[in-house]
Amino acid sequence: MDKEKLLEVKNLKQHFQTGKKGVIKAVNGISFDIYRGETFGLVGESGCGKSTTGRTIIRLYDATSGEVKFNGIDVHGKKSKKNLKQFNRQMQMIFQDPYASLNPRMTVKEIISEGIDIHGLIKNEKDKTARVQELLETVGLNKEHASRYPHEFSGGQRQRIGIARALAVDPEFIIADEPISALDVSIQAQVVNLMKELQKEHKLTYLFIAHDLSMVKYISDRIAVMYFGRIVELADSEELYNKPLHPYTKSLLSAIPLPDPDFERNRKRIVYDPNMHDTQNAEFREISPGHWVLCTEEEGKAYKQTIQGANGFLKK
Repeated sequence: MDKEKLLEVKNLKQHFQTGKKGVIKAVNGISFDIYRGETFGLVGESGCGKSTTGRTIIRLYDATSGEVKFNGIDVHGKKSKKNLKQFNRQMQMIFQDPYASLNPRMTVKEIISEGIDIHGLIKNEKDKTARVQELLETVGLNKEHASRYPHEFSGGQRQRIGIARALAVDPEFIIADEPISALDVSIQAQVVNLMKELQKEHKLTYLFIAHDLSMVKYISDRIAVMYFGRIVELADSEELYNKPLHPYTKSLLSAIPLPDPDFERNRKRIVYDPNMHDTQNAEFREISPGHWVLCTEEEGKAYKQTIQGANGFLKK
């Protein structure tokens, strides 16, 4: 049975004008699909365009060109007020900075119930309070927290409030834009585990944007690696880690620290140089089923031989 496509991105471009003639090609022609119920990881270094991709998908930016379809409907096409409201309810975002994304003048109850009010989901004040308390407990906070203000919480707790706010309108799809990068390492795993639990309970689909490859592997079913506005490699999580093909992916993987002093002492970082291969004539090619790489035809042939050799070795 074919998986159901929830989100389709085709040749998406997001360019920003700088001055009279300057253009920053933040997202420069990327394509991928996200299937219902999966977590799709998008990784790359700071400034590669991954957060811009997420913000363009959810219409915080108007796309320069390309197509984004959600449930078969064009995200950037003209919509009636009713359809736009429905779209905004189905797709929510968890932001990177839990300090900046919560209004300091609003109580936790007001922050979480804002979406409920906008969409008119609960009219009764008593039921609304009960719903907010239920959401707080769902994300591991106390119902007594509803009357407090954001500054009274730690970073991890604020991010949980952000997650509760996203869940309040029962969305199908959540874009998590580096949701753990501003948190202490000890809290990061708790938030990711919470997101995994919520995904099962609420049948959610995630676009998980991050630069920490080890965490992305832990949560994602498939991963796309982004470099300077383009996706250079896309594969299943295990495949990407065990058989990376693009030199940039190899460079990122070589930088992951491991808790092994001997390994760390002898580790060799792979430094990626885009001049080492022809990036102008590169196209997105399927090297093996579900494993795509941005490469020239010659590179594609070499990658196919690498994959076949690796598969042959594993069968033995």
